[in-house]
Amino acid sequence: MPDAFTTRVLNVASGPSERVVDLTRDCEAFLREAAAGRDGLLNIFVPHATAGVAIIETGAGSDDDLLAALHTLLPADDRWQHRHGSPGHGRDHVLPAFVAPHATLPVLEGRLELGTWQSVCLVDTNRDNAERKVRITFLAGA
Repeated sequence: MPDAFTTRVLNVASGPSERVVDLTRDCEAFLREAAAGRDGLLNIFVPHATAGVAIIETGAGSDDDLLAALHTLLPADDRWQHRHGSPGHGRDHVLPAFVAPHATLPVLEGRLELGTWQSVCLVDTNRDNAERKVRITFLAGA
């Protein structure tokens, strides 16, 4: 029988530009192995001070809309106290207050319980860090 608690770290190349990276297939592949048909919870955690996890629709423009909204809310200019890195990098450190660095989702019979158009996504506005780690953890129900 699989463990009640299983975890894995994904290495994600987010590249040198702002991106929303769909992790749904990675999460589903992990659950096929870790959950083995059981109910429980999937936790997704980004151990970075400048990235977050969002549950959104992708492929129809919502991912670009999210980045545009973040640009409006958190402009990449010189207003930020945190000033190292590329211009406006201080706003990347504020991002996790708006796009949390974690999400916990239900798993039913080994399958991620998402709505029809929902995807699990890494949100990365930090152009200075092209490599990200994402920890995904399955916790089986009782």
